Amino acid sequence: MTVGTPSLLRAINERTVLDLIHRQGPLSRAQVARVSGLSKPTVSLALTGLLEADLVREVGRSRGERGPSALLYELNPMAGWVVGVDIGRKWVRAAIADIAGTIVARRDEHARVSSAKSLIGQVGAIARRLATEAGVQWSQVTHATLGSPGVFDPAHGYVAMAPNLPGWGRTGLVQAVREELGTNVSFENDVNLAALAERTHGLGRNVHNFVFLSIGTGIGMALMIDGHLYRGAHGAAGEVAYMPIGKGDPRDPSNRRRGAFEEAAAAAGIVRTARRLGMRPPLTPERIFIAARRGNGVAARVVQSEAAMLSLAIATVTPVLDPELVILGGGIGRNGDLLVEPIERELRQLMPFRPRIAVSALGEDAVLRGAVATALEIARDHVFARQPARHAQKAAV
Repeated sequence: MTVGTPSLLRAINERTVLDLIHRQGPLSRAQVARVSGLSKPTVSLALTGLLEADLVREVGRSRGERGPSALLYELNPMAGWVVGVDIGRKWVRAAIADIAGTIVARRDEHARVSSAKSLIGQVGAIARRLATEAGVQWSQVTHATLGSPGVFDPAHGYVAMAPNLPGWGRTGLVQAVREELGTNVSFENDVNLAALAERTHGLGRNVHNFVFLSIGTGIGMALMIDGHLYRGAHGAAGEVAYMPIGKGDPRDPSNRRRGAFEEAAAAAGIVRTARRLGMRPPLTPERIFIAARRGNGVAARVVQSEAAMLSLAIATVTPVLDPELVILGGGIGRNGDLLVEPIERELRQLMPFRPRIAVSALGEDAVLRGAVATALEIARDHVFARQPARHAQKAAV
């Protein structure tokens, strides 16, 4: 049986008050007491400790209530800082945010993907530049979350299944990133981060079961089940690039490396389809979709072929997970004006029940916003946990 010592009880009360102010602040002492159920003297003691630790701050007085105005308290945004990074084949996007979640500075750069070393160095340089722009000492950055294609392997310290990032699968990659950044670092699949951003900021806010399907240089899926991200036994849930869908042999070594579905439906596959149907170079997915909007019949056939391919993947997942919503994202997936209607038409022919199909409203920021949100969740636990440690040290003196 654990006995609640005064220092432990005070730490618990302070964490309760801090969490409440973070979620609902700014709040007055009376409001905190009313919502939390703690007595006003207990709340006052907790607020004193949180003010001493610079975790909350006074932010003016209440208005519009009966009686005298009361001091309001909010989470001190300067109590900690986080960095979120979206690493892709073409772009590195990064942002620094305070502990309250406000993004203070952001940078987008073309990715230096010639080697893992050059990419790691670029990420470190961008992160420190952001801290300088925000007026923050790098030592104040509590956590950084990096999102990239592939599956993070914590046992061996590398990211598997990321063929579009040379060297990303080598052992020791994670340690190299941590040494470059010199702070706490976590890795997450980029599509998973996009789904987490949708759950927090986008179309998935009030949806318990949805799928995020990202189509760009590569292809991937994130699965949100009962409000939680599903990772699977190996952390590879949603690696639909390896679904045996497409015209090629899925056993072919090149298809095994990148995945048959990715070879067929991601950017390179769209270009191959356009070339096969007779479109003239130079060809890129962007040019093909622009041509389709302008009425080019061949480009329209390419888009229809892509929609049919994507509908097969959605139809494969739907009977297993029964999602309410499929959110399309990525550079190709964002072309919803051309993709959503033919996908829905194909699904009506394939399925007796179908999810809604929609395009992410977060655009190219989805992964980055998910990285920042994930870093904040981890950093807040770290920063907020300082209070119990502080009381334990005082009790030991």
